Amino acid sequence: MKNLNYILLTAMGSLISTQAFAHNISPEDIVRMNEGGLFDYIHLGATHMLTGYDHLLFLFGVMFFLTAFKDIVKFITAFTLGHCITLVFATYMKITFNYFLVDAAIAASVIYKGFDNNDGFKRWLDMQSPNQVLMVFLFGLLHGFGLSTRLQQLPIYSDASSMLGKILSFNVGVEVGQIMALLPMYAGLLVLRKMQSFNRLSIISNLGLIFAGFYLLFIQLHRYEHDHDARHANQAAFLSILDHAESTL
Repeated sequence: MKNLNYILLTAMGSLISTQAFAHNISPEDIVRMNEGGLFDYIHLGATHMLTGYDHLLFLFGVMFFLTAFKDIVKFITAFTLGHCITLVFATYMKITFNYFLVDAAIAASVIYKGFDNNDGFKRWLDMQSPNQVLMVFLFGLLHGFGLSTRLQQLPIYSDASSMLGKILSFNVGVEVGQIMALLPMYAGLLVLRKMQSFNRLSIISNLGLIFAGFYLLFIQLHRYEHDHDARHANQAAFLSILDHAESTL
């Protein structure tokens, strides 16, 4: 039975590899996590945050103009609370959605933050910027849902008794990775703010966020379009491998 599980997980990992690598989940991770303990999920959660360029870009935008420690705590707490809610709840309740579209929405949050940081609402829309803490919390909910779609690719539901522990361990890892990412961001921004050309650099940096967000948005929409074309072929191939695996036992 253990051999069958290994065969099936390997097959699934291979078949969804284009989706997985877009989401930083490798076939090896899928197989390895079948026998993985809680520490493995903590490590994987930290790795996902540290390699999640969309999450890191958004956090960079959030941190950009924060100088007071109390403001940093307030905004990061809002973001953390938001992504913890959806990461844990959506995963536990098996609420999912096409991860390419979720990642496209996360890319839009990067665009939003760059636009807001460059005072785009006043400059281009002649209106006040929406409540920033509230928006960071709402986008945190979205980012947590994106992390949940990654976690749901792993075999966390195979053992109901350990499922919640795996979800919470992954979430702890995400928080560890977030702290590890925030520290060099904060140090780099301290140096940037001391430069005489900071105002010009801030405009350029946040324009860079906007362009990066649009690039990620188009990439994810492109992957979503091609995902539809490949889905039926993947399902048929997986069923064929499943029949072959069962016949060899």
